[in-house]
Amino acid sequence: MAEDLSPLTDPEIDERLRGMPGWSRAGDEITRTFSIRYHGGVALIVHVADVERLIGHHADIDLRWESVRFGITTHDADHKLTEADFDLARRIDGIAAAHGAV
Repeated sequence: MAEDLSPLTDPEIDERLRGMPGWSRAGDEITRTFSIRYHGGVALIVHVADVERLIGHHADIDLRWESVRFGITTHDADHKLTEADFDLARRIDGIAAAHGAV
């Protein structure tokens, strides 16, 4: 299955973000910060990294004492937002919920 790495337009990005509470746009990246204690955050990151490895798409991750921030863009599309970014964000939402992150 070939992945479509076509950059999304601003209206397409806005439309997708409306359906994804907690995610926001920062330039050509979408970001979300989850509240979770440090060791829970480590477990969350390991789970996300395993899924990222399987799908071949990765977020930038920032672990803090009581939070984890994910930043997503498509490096192979000249650091533009693509459908793959929103797919990964939805997957991260599900994983974070399973780990009790809010």
